This record gives sequence, C-alpha cells and structure tokens, in this order.
Amino acid sequence: MRHQRKVREGAAMVSRVIPVDPFDLVIFGGTGDLARRKILPGLYRRFVAGQMPEGARVIGAARSDLDDRGYREMVGEALDEFLPKSARDTKAMKAFLERLSYIAVDATGVDGWRDLGKAMREDVVQAFYFSVGPSLFGAIAERLHKYKVARPEARIVVEKPFGRDLKSAKELNATLAAHFDEHQIYRIDHYLGKETVQNLMAVRFGNTLFEPLWNAKYVDHVQITVAEEVGVGGRGAYYDTSGAMRDMVQNHMMQLLCLTAMEPPTRFEADAVRDEKLKVIRALDPVERSNIVRGQYGAANGHASYADDVDNPDSRTESFIAMRVDISNWRWKGTPFYLRTGKRLKARMSEIVVHFKETPHSIFDEDAGRHANVLAIRLQPDEGMDLRVTIKEPGPGGMRLVDVPLDMTFADALGPEAAEVPDAYERLIMDVIRGNQTLFMRGDEVEAAWAWTDPIIQGWTDRAERPLPYDPGGAGPADALMLLHRDGRRWREIAV
Repeated sequence: MRHQRKVREGAAMVSRVIPVDPFDLVIFGGTGDLARRKILPGLYRRFVAGQMPEGARVIGAARSDLDDRGYREMVGEALDEFLPKSARDTKAMKAFLERLSYIAVDATGVDGWRDLGKAMREDVVQAFYFSVGPSLFGAIAERLHKYKVARPEARIVVEKPFGRDLKSAKELNATLAAHFDEHQIYRIDHYLGKETVQNLMAVRFGNTLFEPLWNAKYVDHVQITVAEEVGVGGRGAYYDTSGAMRDMVQNHMMQLLCLTAMEPPTRFEADAVRDEKLKVIRALDPVERSNIVRGQYGAANGHASYADDVDNPDSRTESFIAMRVDISNWRWKGTPFYLRTGKRLKARMSEIVVHFKETPHSIFDEDAGRHANVLAIRLQPDEGMDLRVTIKEPGPGGMRLVDVPLDMTFADALGPEAAEVPDAYERLIMDVIRGNQTLFMRGDEVEAAWAWTDPIIQGWTDRAERPLPYDPGGAGPADALMLLHRDGRRWREIAV
C-alpha cells in the first residue's frame, strides 16, 4: 500500500498543469465534424484543467452564417453530444463558451478575412488550425498573409492526409512553405499524442533495463497492430480513394514503427527526435510482393460489405493490410517488423509487441517448455503495458515453467488520475500553443514516408490485384496468418 501511495503521489505531481501563455486559436472549419467531435471538447477539458488562461480565446471560422451566440449554441450542443456526462459541468461549460466567438470566412474568396484580421491581437500567441480538406490549405495560408491576419511568428496546424503520394506531398509542403517557415508548421498525427506512445519513449530511453536489449541480437521480432471493429462508415467516399495503406500505414503506423526502432536522440527536442525518426524511414527496405497481404471485408452478421459501404461494387481498395517490414541498419538488420491494420476486425485494439528471443541455452529439461519474454505496449483500449516473464509454476513435481505478466495498466498502477489522461488532441493543441514540435511530423519526414510507400501501392496497382475477402469479426484474411507462420511465428491474438 505504501508503494502504491508513493506511485500515485508521484503521478499526481507529474500531472500538475503546466500553464500556457494567452492565445488566439482560430479553427478554420470550426463548424465541421472534427471540430465538434475532438477539437472543441478537447479545448473544454483543457479549460477545466486550468490551461486556458485569462485572455485565451477560440475563434471559429467557416462559411456558415452564424454569429457568436449561434456558434456558442452549436458548440454547446457538441459538448453535450461528445463529452461523457461525468465531464460536463454547467458552470464551466458556460464560462468556456464565453471564450468562443465566430467569424464567417470564405476560404477561397474575400469575405470575412478583413474582419478576422481586425479580431486578432498582437500581444498573444497566434495559432490557426486548418480543420479542412488539404485542397484548402494553400488558399487559407495565402489569405492569412494577404490580409495581414497572421503575425510573423504565427503557427498553423494541418491535419492529414499530407498528400496522397510523394508528388502531392511535395506540392503541399511547397505551398505551405511559400507562406510559413517549417518551425511554424504543425502536422498533427493524433497517434503521437497518446499517453502510451510517449511512454514508449520513456520506457526505452528512461530505463537502463531495456535499451541494451533493444536490438537484433535480443529481439526476435516486433508486431504493430491497429485493429478496428467499425467499417468505413460515413468516410466511404474518402476511404475508397485512400485505403488502409494511405489512411493508416503511411502515417500512424509509420510513426509507431519509427518510435519503436529509432536510435536514442541526443535530447528530447523536436528536431533531435525527428532526425532519428527520419533515419529509420530512410533505412526501410522495399517490401516484396510476397510480404504483403491486402484484404477487404465482406458482408456478415447483419453488416454490409466494404463494397456496399463505399457504394462501389468493383472496388479494389484494401480495408486490411498486413506486411513484413525490414530495416537495414546496424540495430535492426535481421529482425522483422510485422504491421497489421484493418476494419471490421474482432475488436478495437492498438498495440506494439516486442518479442524477445529465447534464452540461448535452456538448463531445464524439455518438459519445462520453450519460453521468451514479451513486452506489450497497449495504446487502446486500457492504455498500459505488460512484460511477460518466465517463472516456475507453483507446486511440487519438478521444474515446470510458465509465463506470467507484470501488468501496468495506468488506471490500476497510478490511480484514478491516470484514467483521466488528456485526449491526444488536447495534448497536441497545447503543444502548439507552447511552440513544442516534438510530437509533430516534419516535412522531410512526410516526404520520406511517401517515397517508401509509393512503390508498394504502384506495385499492386500495376498488377490490378484485388484484395482478399475476409469475414467481419475475425483477424483478417487467412493469408495474413501465413505471413508469420512461414517465418515460424504467429500473430498475437486480437483480444476483445
């Protein structure tokens, strides 16, 4: 109990709110789905936590014909819809909504820009969140300067997709660079804001226990899984032009791969961390056709098929992909990384699993079995990690070995405070206000990822390959299981 109390007291100290400077945050697309579901509820929670100081304001900007009162009513309805009841406080919500205002702006025209410029203040942090489609990024960036809305040190936040191939990514980067320097551009990937993703770096670089073993000599292989129960839903029009490779692997899973495989940075600073991630991407081998499995979910158990969801009976877009990835550098040569992501799978689960090698020589007889340590880092649900270690099974009758987990579910280990960790968007938006780019992607990193991804996509496009069908509620196509079986390994089960 004393140990648990100390751990929880330490967690409470760490969770103290770090103040930020007063700011003006303009949300382009302020009436859109992302703003209503994630950005505005996240800002409300930061307001309740004391991270919106006096003088901090949020300005919604969109084409809708609203005034301040109408916008506040809309945001209030969004908070009621997307916040859990336990997070709603009538007094706090009223105070938060008073920080909000609205200006109707035509992103590609002239209306509203001068009004927005007049509303901006000179003595606070300026941030502009582009919660709109990438096709509008250039028009908004240009007008921010043309109408003198943005000050020289203003920051912009852009959402993925950062292009759909290397060519478009370069064009997008060039468009943004024409109006803003790289240190002003925050390419947001919400996976990097997850508590457990950052704990991956803490585990690797804050403990002498793991780093000496974090290499091909001791690690047999690494599995990274991002599984979803849901289908494409209302994103069908976008998803069918994207697919799992563009939507998940090129960005989210690439980031998880980089954080797992990168060398220790010299400091925990933006460019030091991103330099090491870039080295990993550039060390990735081309992926052979035999090391890729693509799938598309069918209809079952009352669920529509992927083709029905996207209203395209001839679709060749993958809703599932599994692949073996190899890294040609001194640390990882010979240790495969297996990536897997898909929709309509058995459960919602995201995790990174490091499988260590078996002991080089077992002193126990064959009845003891063969055993190896496994470190599992859970991103969702139930954020936490467990390390499987080998012990003797209790009881008489010889040396029988079993694997047991040393489990650290955050809520159990660190107390109720840990169950209320900030949403990824909350953390990342506050990092924008602080000017901390560590958890954001750099332009050359995005382009390097596309340079590796493009030939893979082009390969199956040229071959006109169809994804393999798979039943909803499972683990994807059977061929994905064989991807590991042929290497003498097996996927970790997608747990409910």
